[in-house]
Amino acid sequence: MEQKFKSLSIFDFNKRFPDETSCIKFLSEEKWKSGFVCQKCGHTKFCSASREFDRQCSKCNHIDSPTAGTLFHKVKFSILKAFYIVYFVSTTKKGISSTELSRKLNLRQKTAWLFKRKVMKAMESSGNYPIENNAEVDEFVVGGAEENVRGRENNKKKLVVCAIEKKRGGISRFYARVIEHSNKTELGSFMRDTINSNSSIKTDGWAAYKSLKNEFPQLEQILSGKKGENFSKLHRAIMMFKTWLRGTHHRVRDLQEYINEYSYRFNRSVMKAGIFDNLLSRMILHTPAPYKLIIA
Repeated sequence: MEQKFKSLSIFDFNKRFPDETSCIKFLSEEKWKSGFVCQKCGHTKFCSASREFDRQCSKCNHIDSPTAGTLFHKVKFSILKAFYIVYFVSTTKKGISSTELSRKLNLRQKTAWLFKRKVMKAMESSGNYPIENNAEVDEFVVGGAEENVRGRENNKKKLVVCAIEKKRGGISRFYARVIEHSNKTELGSFMRDTINSNSSIKTDGWAAYKSLKNEFPQLEQILSGKKGENFSKLHRAIMMFKTWLRGTHHRVRDLQEYINEYSYRFNRSVMKAGIFDNLLSRMILHTPAPYKLIIA
């Protein structure tokens, strides 16, 4: 994964985005690269507005800005600092906390936390790239030890189902989801969203998987073996995630958002295009995420 994080140095970032104007100009070019469409009436002709880079519909006079309708919508601080947050979140190898972002950018911690959550919204899986070949699936719990609670049972802990794609002796994809119960309904929903039905799937002997064999004909159930030896790569992937979570976020609140962040970075470990540019494009294509939606 190391090579990816060298795709854009801080020097290159500063050269590319030296000020607010360069950021707004980039948003304008990226948002309307396929042509202008009025968000109010659908008209495709426009004229210049009073502010540089804004566009005014020539039919209904609605003014559209480069940030409107994106995850940069109504940002209350510098757009340049918002770009810095996207940069640090996407290129810091082990992730970065809102506290550290606050320190680096001279922002209130809550402000940094809120915008980072918007960035994490852009990291959600599109569902367009399911596992196609060899998959392994299992559940695990995240959180501190609890008395009188064992295995898949969970009280204060969070239950998570995870799938990996094995390829060329390693792991090429990682998907996970927080679930309430390890039953056929929730496990099946996760597998349908992340794994091609014709993939070769290996999982343990948990009864809920048996009822999914009609949908996934190549699903094979085997015992985990001593210390999970039959699922060594899957268990290693789970331990890597837990180590990252403890080192960066230290808690299980907002766990699905943290899973999305980790999966996004992991699944793009060999991407040729810069991960920063990819995440910026996702921020622009994503609908706005107001505060009430995020804390919900």
